[in-house]
Amino acid sequence: MHIHSSKLYKRKSINPTRYIVLGFGAIILFGALLLCLPAAARDGQSTPWLTCLFTATSATCVTGLVLVDTAIHWSWFGQAVILLLLQLGGLGFVTLISIVPFALHQRIGLSQRMLMASALNLDRVSGVVRVVRHALLGTVCVEGIGAALLAIRFVPQFGLQGIWFSAFHSVSAFCNGGFDILGRYSGAYSSLASYQGDPLVLGTIMALIIIGGLGFFVWEDLIQKRSWKKLTLYSKMVLSITVCLIVVGTVYFSCAEWDNPGTLGGMPLWQRPLNALFQSVTLRTAGYATFDMGGLRDGSAVMSILLMLIGGSSGSTAGGIKTVTVGILLLALRDGLRGRDQVVFRGRTIPSRKVLDAMTLTLTVVLLFLSASMLLSLVDQVPYVQAAFETASAMGTVGVTMGITPELSTPSALLVILLMFLGRVGILSFSIAFLTRGKERNKITYPAAEMMVG
Repeated sequence: MHIHSSKLYKRKSINPTRYIVLGFGAIILFGALLLCLPAAARDGQSTPWLTCLFTATSATCVTGLVLVDTAIHWSWFGQAVILLLLQLGGLGFVTLISIVPFALHQRIGLSQRMLMASALNLDRVSGVVRVVRHALLGTVCVEGIGAALLAIRFVPQFGLQGIWFSAFHSVSAFCNGGFDILGRYSGAYSSLASYQGDPLVLGTIMALIIIGGLGFFVWEDLIQKRSWKKLTLYSKMVLSITVCLIVVGTVYFSCAEWDNPGTLGGMPLWQRPLNALFQSVTLRTAGYATFDMGGLRDGSAVMSILLMLIGGSSGSTAGGIKTVTVGILLLALRDGLRGRDQVVFRGRTIPSRKVLDAMTLTLTVVLLFLSASMLLSLVDQVPYVQAAFETASAMGTVGVTMGITPELSTPSALLVILLMFLGRVGILSFSIAFLTRGKERNKITYPAAEMMVG
């Protein structure tokens, strides 16, 4: 029997949004305190609080923006703290707290099931335990395979510490975190630039990013159905839009940056399509880079901003307004242009409430993006394109930068911290609010008003 979570929330008086926000906030503060310890820094000195808070927020919100290079500044302990925060932030604390009951074979209570459903953006508690169990097992398997593949390259190059490098980057890529620990060997803030001609490393990282960004519900659907025809419409839309965004982004960056010496133009011909593909994938909330983003042409920067704001899919490790939200808006645009009063996808009508939710979420994100980017440009006196790029990177929990992050002033750094938190927790909470609110009808019906549009 399917039980709608909205009714259960009313019955139990649980506010899932509050749990999500407080949970993420507690993880960030705890992580910042650990990073403040002298043992977390390579020089054995306590790191300034702002840097610790910024790094903890970036890791927990799986963003990847940093004020200091991760490999150069943080010790093994500090890097381990960052890795833990990435895993917690990627899967969500509500999902991870279910590990103990699973391990002890304890029964999952109703309240915990509802929180798990909220954390994964599911509108039913029926089957949520199975989804979470598969998500945890799938995470371990995928991250393990990714680490093994990366070890083929890192272990011969770095010796035994290559095992740590492989595990760190596998978790970071799968959780769409974007943190790297290669700065001591390839230069500060260089990300994966030294591997721009390595198909094994880039291919593995891209696969981890895509799998992590699809969402746990799509995983579950693929595991159960194993056939395109049997998949739910939601999964079909997620997979279709994901492929379209990757292809469109790859083609665009190949054309726009092919002869740009600051980006693709400085690479051998065979590397350019590979790195254009990587750019298209990593901008979907991952945050790795194989070249200096500051060298992008303005058109490419705008395309990057759009991809960052769209992000991944619901219930995944990715951020952004989500692929299906954009899909619903495009379908509404198509049917609106055709004069239809219903939004239809593959023979099914999308409820008008869902269309309105998609519009509300998107407009909220766009207004916040415009306001924050103009404020960042004003405070730090940087070109608007750079400020907009940085803002979209923070809000979409991506982590790429055009080079201005390490130079941010204190007010701007605090603004970016807020944007990262809102980008990960705020949009999630906003989605949960749509999910769990009551569907009460207006007690008073007002007469229709005639309005001119356009």
